[in-house]
Amino acid sequence: MTLPPPNSLPNGADGRLGRWAWWLCASRAAVSLSFMIYAGSLPALGIAWAMSDAEAGLVQSVFNFAYALSLVAAGWLSDRLGARRVFLWSSACTALAGIMVAGLARSFESGLVLFALFGLFHGGTYTPSIMLIAQGVPSARRGLAIGMLLAGASLGYAGSIAIASAATAFASYREAFVVCAIAPAAAFLFAKTGTRGRPNLIVRRHASVDLPKGQSDRHASILLTLGYTAHCWELLGMWAWMPAFLLSALAASSAAGQLVLGVWIGIAIHLSGCLSAFTMGHASDRFGRRTVLVLLGILGAASSLAIGWLEQAPAALLLAFAALYGFTALGDSPVLSTAMTETVAPRSLGSALALRSILGFGAGGLSPLVFGAVRDATPPDFGWIAAFSVLGAGGLAAALCAMLLRGRRRRSSAFTGRREGELTCGED
Repeated sequence: MTLPPPNSLPNGADGRLGRWAWWLCASRAAVSLSFMIYAGSLPALGIAWAMSDAEAGLVQSVFNFAYALSLVAAGWLSDRLGARRVFLWSSACTALAGIMVAGLARSFESGLVLFALFGLFHGGTYTPSIMLIAQGVPSARRGLAIGMLLAGASLGYAGSIAIASAATAFASYREAFVVCAIAPAAAFLFAKTGTRGRPNLIVRRHASVDLPKGQSDRHASILLTLGYTAHCWELLGMWAWMPAFLLSALAASSAAGQLVLGVWIGIAIHLSGCLSAFTMGHASDRFGRRTVLVLLGILGAASSLAIGWLEQAPAALLLAFAALYGFTALGDSPVLSTAMTETVAPRSLGSALALRSILGFGAGGLSPLVFGAVRDATPPDFGWIAAFSVLGAGGLAAALCAMLLRGRRRRSSAFTGRREGELTCGED
């Protein structure tokens, strides 16, 4: 059977996102409820598991490294087995691993192993979902669609932080870990619903779904991969340590205060990221991928360099700035993903996403460990300042990679988003 090009797969009759895409967004939101449970529980876990800052960072780093490996495997397998099939199998395995975390993670050693296993399956729910969106949504609306997918994830992250803070305030980290069992199971059900009736498209077997000859841009894909690597260094380091920083800076005296504070931390870091993913993906459809990437890279770096100096700032100011930080650090994620789907030939998209994943999440996996080590090695008054400044280097590097896209003249316009099916990194 001859399959249609990805952009011709059914979406909405009037160009709106189809119901299947909304179910994918719901699945991303649900599975992401478990993603930040460790980070949200970190203050309590540090005491319960008697961990140093470096050990606490190591668990998060191992999770991130395992997550990176699963992204690589999922991308490679999606090219060969189909994104739909890999997405569903990964969702099921993530649910099983989450149950193991909830029931068995009770020490630094067991947490290290089980969160590594959890991360090893978790990534398979991400890369194939990007590919499914790329197969079913036209380029002119793809930034919005991928932005919605990542906005759902950020909504889950916010809930994750709030739930972990509430559970550790009123009960213990064990109750927080229950989310790792329930949320991925719900995500699997949503994934099944969203992919029902969708084709398991194996693009490598069908020349008709490839980009026209000459439109794949190796130079741009390299810069996008490097920019994504720098982006992950900053974002994953911030996600791992920002809850602990805010809880330390804004510690309340009562359990109720801790609960309210946890909710505000989740809002500041991840609901702002949810807004960012949605608005910046849509903005890149209108104003161009490169323009948005440069702006967000610079603002993210500035936020990293500044946040550590605000430890003694009033609560309202600190939370507002943390929200700005969350907005700028995440905002380039849907833009980078969208640009990659428009730059790389569909038959190689999974492999390209796999390569950027091992580099990006490899850097992101190392980032929390380096952050904790810098804090351990720096005088207490400057520990947060020095550690967050290390993350700022990632934002600067991401902005530089986006700037270098400007000088490459192409025949097309995927980075400007003006005409579907054309590619450019900018206009001279």
